[in-house]
Amino acid sequence: MNETLSRLPTEPADRFTKPFMRFLRIEALAGLVLLLSTLVAMLAANTAWSASYLAFWDIPAGLRLGDVEIFRSLKHWINDGLMTLFFFVIALELKRELVLGELRKPRVAALPLAAAFGGMVIPTALFLLVVRGGAGAGGWGAVMSTDTAFIIGCLGLLGARVPESLRLFLLSLAIFDDVGAILVVTIGYGDALNWIALGAAGLGLAAVAGISQLGVRKIGVYFAIGGSIWLAFDISGVHATVTGVILGLMTPARSWVSDRRLHAILNRVVAYPPGDHWSGDTAARGDLKRAGVAAREALSPIERLEIALHPWVAFTVMPLFALANAGVPVAAVKFDPSLMTAIFAAFVVGKPIGVVLFSVLAVKLRLAVLPDGLSWSRLIAGSLLAGIGFTMALFIAERAFDPALLNTVKLGVLAASVMSATLGFLALAGLAAFGRRSPPHQLPPNGPSSVTPATAL
Repeated sequence: MNETLSRLPTEPADRFTKPFMRFLRIEALAGLVLLLSTLVAMLAANTAWSASYLAFWDIPAGLRLGDVEIFRSLKHWINDGLMTLFFFVIALELKRELVLGELRKPRVAALPLAAAFGGMVIPTALFLLVVRGGAGAGGWGAVMSTDTAFIIGCLGLLGARVPESLRLFLLSLAIFDDVGAILVVTIGYGDALNWIALGAAGLGLAAVAGISQLGVRKIGVYFAIGGSIWLAFDISGVHATVTGVILGLMTPARSWVSDRRLHAILNRVVAYPPGDHWSGDTAARGDLKRAGVAAREALSPIERLEIALHPWVAFTVMPLFALANAGVPVAAVKFDPSLMTAIFAAFVVGKPIGVVLFSVLAVKLRLAVLPDGLSWSRLIAGSLLAGIGFTMALFIAERAFDPALLNTVKLGVLAASVMSATLGFLALAGLAAFGRRSPPHQLPPNGPSSVTPATAL
């Protein structure tokens, strides 16, 4: 029996749904690892080894070449160096969805984009309203972000009770949020600009674009140039992690070798009868090497890099970030009640209000459409999860707040993230349970205003 006939036929949609599901599976498990790392950091910071644990991350590390030396603390290398890979993977996923996935449809992409914008504007306004120009008002950027791993982790716990349309919406929202947050860091919290270093970074980016047009496909070459660009940005005063966003969005989304060409090349190899054809400088050896290149290049650079880097980012970079940043010695914290209230309110209240309000406006103005399978009630329940700001909130807080306020901010972020995760999980679980007892109703495409609460599910 032909083996291919015993399998279901493939569809064009498989090219972007399978990578998307792989991304979700890794993120769901990464959320658990990130949670464990956070708990370890909190425990270590509140034991007899607290001082040693916190001092460890401030140990300087680097290299010296003659008169040139580059030394940073371990925390700096994690926050500004390794986190560049995090933003690189986020940018890869965003571009893949925009070029190959559901977000390639402008009005579908407009919904999470509008939601992300609302989820940045409203929390910021609420934060500034509560702080009222007091201590920490300049740290408004820390309340704009959404944590991708924890959101997907919560959705993973709910399993099939959450539709894929909601997963895609929340993942896209979080990715747009992360890109927006790094732009805020770059513009709002950068240092004085070094124009020579900034020019060098620009030349590096131009070199990447140039060699890409010339057909250079060795990933090692791009990583070497990318490292130089990172150093230039780090010296320039622009936050170096922007390197990951820019290079991720510059990565080609199309494969070099088509499926038709791949089959033709592989058929030449398969046509050889059994035997030792591959040793020596022969035509057969050339066909075999050509087949290896074709098999690799049949995947787009975005897919290959995401497959290679995503597990490292999820299970190494983000846990290290949590270990280096989440530890707060609670007994030593001098609480600022106004600041902590502002952060808590911005995430738990401001985030969902901003997400829902701007989503409704985008649909009402016909700038966006509500995807099939995503009801307004699910979107509202899911918006509660957007208040989980953990990773990016701590990332921005390290640059935005005075060290004396930093521990208060971290506790506020942790408390808000726990509350948002709890409320979102309970709301989605309750909605799923109610939906099993009641027949589903389809909402009108223009928003929730024309339906009654009884039909909002």
